[in-house]
Amino acid sequence: MKPAGTPRKPSPLAQWWARQWPRWLPFADAASASLPLPRLLRLALFQVSVGMATALLVGTLNRVMIVELGMSAGLVALMVALPLVAAPFRAFIGFRSDHHRSALGWKRVPYLWLGSLMLFGGLAIMPFALLLLGEGGLKGQTFGAVGGALAFLLVGAGMQMTQTAGLALATDLAPPAQGPRVVALLHTMLLLGLIASGLVFSLLLADFTPVRLIQVVQGAAALALLLNLVALWKQEPRRPRSREDAAPAFRTGWREFLARGRARRFLWVVGLGTAAFNMQDIILEPYGGEVLGLSVSQTSLLTALMALGALAAFGLSARLLGRGVNPLSLAAWGAVLGLPAFALVILAAPLGAPGLFRLGTVLIGAGGGFFAVGTLSAAMDLGRANLRETGLALGAWGAVQATVAGASIAFGGVLRDLLSGLALQGHLGVALNEASAGYGAIYHLELLLLFATLVAIGPLVRAARIAAPADPSPPGADRAPDPQAGFGLARLPG
Repeated sequence: MKPAGTPRKPSPLAQWWARQWPRWLPFADAASASLPLPRLLRLALFQVSVGMATALLVGTLNRVMIVELGMSAGLVALMVALPLVAAPFRAFIGFRSDHHRSALGWKRVPYLWLGSLMLFGGLAIMPFALLLLGEGGLKGQTFGAVGGALAFLLVGAGMQMTQTAGLALATDLAPPAQGPRVVALLHTMLLLGLIASGLVFSLLLADFTPVRLIQVVQGAAALALLLNLVALWKQEPRRPRSREDAAPAFRTGWREFLARGRARRFLWVVGLGTAAFNMQDIILEPYGGEVLGLSVSQTSLLTALMALGALAAFGLSARLLGRGVNPLSLAAWGAVLGLPAFALVILAAPLGAPGLFRLGTVLIGAGGGFFAVGTLSAAMDLGRANLRETGLALGAWGAVQATVAGASIAFGGVLRDLLSGLALQGHLGVALNEASAGYGAIYHLELLLLFATLVAIGPLVRAARIAAPADPSPPGADRAPDPQAGFGLARLPG
């Protein structure tokens, strides 16, 4: 008879499942002894709140303001673009969080909490400001415009601050070997939060009333605050304050960061690749409807197809990076995948093939997913080279990515309108006298930007390959495939 207190031996089925579940449960290999999976998933909730706010701004409220409240599209576009004003300050936020020491010994948590409060405050006042804008009258529109601008600025600043401090905290907590898989998990949680929130908001606002708008938006504000509170609870260890923690000037830190490790070229890669994958976001569904004759329901599926491609890329990225694939190589392969993707979209118009268009859309999502995970993982590695620059590196990545994404989307929409108008008026010649001319120009420009991205990233891939340590495995042992072997981009001029 076993003595009392002896632990019970797991059954054979339980032992088998314990061996199998890390293989089949997505991102289970991102966990570690210092950051177990439940804690990691709880930390990733800040990405869910950011995805929820993004879905609300660029999806649900965009449609409500134009259709139900009767606002002009130009005013709506200006409001939606206001959160991008805070994007360039992400590098400064990350730098300050690197050197901040609160009275309680935290450096990331105060910025996470402040960003959460700004996000909550912006969403809390937003529905009232929008309803004032839709009421009409000089006084109502004046107060509505001021309140709306303040609300969108607060939401944008809260999103940027929360995401920058959250990513820096994840980098601090995750072991270096698990960092890339943590990045893929965080991207996946962001996308899942965006998709799920968009579906829930569309259902809740199916029968629109002003009261329902207030309830939904303020409910989202409370939920975002709750998610971020749960995410940061007992995550960051407390560190005692010391005189050595005095922060240098941001200008000095920024110059040192740009002067080290090809950081300037890396930021150019992030900007070029982000512009290449995001310029078509605003014209994707109009292209399918106007050029290929797809219905509204059919074009609505395009965003889901792109999201599925991105989700597949996130999951595969975690597996590849866990096997030793260099993050910059992964980003480069994402750009390479974008070349046939955009080519399929371009060919879909003359061939009248919606199937090619859908396939190209999935591949665009996958290529963008590989590029985003690869560059963010590279930014984490760049910050780890100097532990006091983690927030600065991630903030610089986020500042360039968010700013260029917004600017490229706006530029793509304006350029499409200009070129399509000239084409339909016959100013571009008989061969281009059709609606697809403006769309085709945008996609061709994105192909050019992808080639520029590959030229810029080539020297970084080559440098990473030279700096990689030699394979210590004995002759004849199984080796992970060398991701740079035969990768011609590493030999591009730079």
